[in-house]
Amino acid sequence: MIAQTLRGPRLGPVLGTALATLAAAQIVAVPLASAKAPPATASVDVPLPPTPTGYAPAKVLDQPMQQGNAGAQQVHAGMAVSAQWWEAFGSPALNALVARALAANTDLAAARARMAQAQALAGAARGGLLPQVDAGLTSERQRLSATLSTPLADPNPQVFSLHTAQVSVSYAPDLFGGGAARLRSARAAAAQAQAQADGVRNMVAANVVLEVIRHAALTAEIEATREAIDSNQQVLGLLRQREKVGAAGRADVTAQAAAVAAVEGALPPLKQQHAANLAALSVLLGEAPGAPLETAPGVKSAPLPTLDELAVPADVPLVLSADLLVVRPDVAASAAALEGAAADVKVAMAARLPQINLSATAGGTAEDFGRMFVDGNPFWQLLGGITAPIFHGGTLKRQEQAARDALDAAKAGYKGTALQAFADVSNALSALANDTAALDVAQRGDDAAASSLIMVKRQLELGAVGTLQVLNASATAQTARAQFVAARAARLADTVGLFTALGGGVRQLPTGPAGPAPVASGH
Repeated sequence: MIAQTLRGPRLGPVLGTALATLAAAQIVAVPLASAKAPPATASVDVPLPPTPTGYAPAKVLDQPMQQGNAGAQQVHAGMAVSAQWWEAFGSPALNALVARALAANTDLAAARARMAQAQALAGAARGGLLPQVDAGLTSERQRLSATLSTPLADPNPQVFSLHTAQVSVSYAPDLFGGGAARLRSARAAAAQAQAQADGVRNMVAANVVLEVIRHAALTAEIEATREAIDSNQQVLGLLRQREKVGAAGRADVTAQAAAVAAVEGALPPLKQQHAANLAALSVLLGEAPGAPLETAPGVKSAPLPTLDELAVPADVPLVLSADLLVVRPDVAASAAALEGAAADVKVAMAARLPQINLSATAGGTAEDFGRMFVDGNPFWQLLGGITAPIFHGGTLKRQEQAARDALDAAKAGYKGTALQAFADVSNALSALANDTAALDVAQRGDDAAASSLIMVKRQLELGAVGTLQVLNASATAQTARAQFVAARAARLADTVGLFTALGGGVRQLPTGPAGPAPVASGH
């Protein structure tokens, strides 16, 4: 420690020299700690699928997915996903609901707050690499007792004031990169939080669209069930009329009454699912269950769209496998976590190496506030020190090993997330390919079953068929209609699944010399 009292005129140059010394130490330390390292993801071998379709039929890339009366869908390999992909369903009401959810959803608000928090912490970590400058001012009033006062001075008790003002500068040069590694770790945490917020946005939009599709399907099922109840009650009334004239037996009437009760029993569970669906949609919109779900004023559509108002996107994108690692929010979050784990290893290594600490203090002390920096009252101090760990009971070594183990876990997590992303795309494409055939079969079955029921009911009026044929035709028609509604909803939902599996458009590829990838509009 070095300390010396200076006169006022020399205080400024001394403090300036101290600041220049600390700045020079910083300049020397930065090149040692800021060597550009390759991304940690480069150390992970992620096997790419041999084809971007995975286990889905390869023909989906060559020809539209179409069969019978089911509308065609064309997959475009290499096409990016639009950030507003839900607009491809052609429903202004749906667009307004998604916009409301993105503005008011609580999960998304929390994710954005966590992202802002992580970014603020990264900024705080950046400040730790710079010199720290503090200023202080103290004033005190004191009375010395006769016992403590010096015999060379006035032996009477003294009352005096003392004022001290000082500026201190401290700096720890980042010679071995520990501070820079902490900054990289903090920035990686901020990147991870941002990717997680993007993932929440993707899931909120997808969940709103899925709930709207589910609402449309439940509405159609409830309507079909009510139609089935009316149809069966008409048959029951006809059988009762025939019973009066002896053309039908009591067993026929009771069998049809049981069929009516069975169909009526299917209605309450559907209504319960419908109410739960509305409650889930309200939560996504940041509203209490029971609040109005109407869309924005001026939107000419039903409050919630029906199946007929939701178009099947004709053009769907397919992000290439290598690009999927960039645009998927969950993969990006895993990559950021991997970068942070790699930086933490560097932090643990630097903790086992020597550390230099530099500081400087300058100021003045006087009984009179205005004379702190004159007549020999100023003071200054320069401090320099180096510390190195010698024996910590193996703590630092084990902390480094723990950081390396965390890095291995992050590598495995990144690879697993990437492979799951490929599987999600494969599953979504397979589902869409099968949905086309399933929808065609369901539509043909619904048309045939409806025609059969009409003919059987007509034959019953003429007395040409019995109750058994009517029951079979009615049950077949009800099952066929339910399958048709489910097939329509499944195709819409699986299309949402593909958009989601491809990242939802929340993260786009960097623009290169050839420009960004084309974006699928779906129209």
